[in-house]
Amino acid sequence: MNNAEHFFDVYAGDFTAIYDNNHRLINKVINKLLRKSMMLRYEKTISACQPIRGKTVLDVGCGPGHYSHSLVRKGATQATGVDFAANMINIANKKAQKQGIAQACHFIEGDLREFEPNQTYDYSIIMGVMDYIAQPKSFVEKVLGLTNDKAVFSFPEDGTLLALQRKLRYKKRCPLHMYTQHQLDALFSMIPNISVTIEKISRDFFVTVTKMPAGD
Repeated sequence: MNNAEHFFDVYAGDFTAIYDNNHRLINKVINKLLRKSMMLRYEKTISACQPIRGKTVLDVGCGPGHYSHSLVRKGATQATGVDFAANMINIANKKAQKQGIAQACHFIEGDLREFEPNQTYDYSIIMGVMDYIAQPKSFVEKVLGLTNDKAVFSFPEDGTLLALQRKLRYKKRCPLHMYTQHQLDALFSMIPNISVTIEKISRDFFVTVTKMPAGD
């Protein structure tokens, strides 16, 4: 288990609390103030995965499964989540059972780079993952090879005070990889047959990649 895997395996309980506000007003306010970027990513991802009825979803770095659970409740026929933290997978499975959607949710402990499913997916979600990927091009290409229609990514912005703060905070936990607009433009320009939209949201870039027919 590498540093990133160990960190998120230990962090699973705290991570899920970011989303689980139990409908209490005080928790909703705290989440909005302190976790703005994560909430924006969530809202934009759910909106981007439309139409969802009858579609399949790959949730990379699924954590406790919030994206997968939400999309299945909204009509996805299948959501497959992959995460290398066993505790995250346990939480995701328990929540799917509790919500009565376990038959449509499949959570797998593992690394996407070693994941070889016997299918592809209409939508792929890669939120809060690219921060920890040392070779982004091959990782993005692997995701797109498993995607039929659209993939959405978050990339943390570099060069800001918040970015410096995060780097210092994570220094002894696991390596962080951050990006500028120029670096993202260069990265996606190397990948053929895609249409890319890069949008700045809070501390992140929200990137939407739509697959295009070969030759377009």
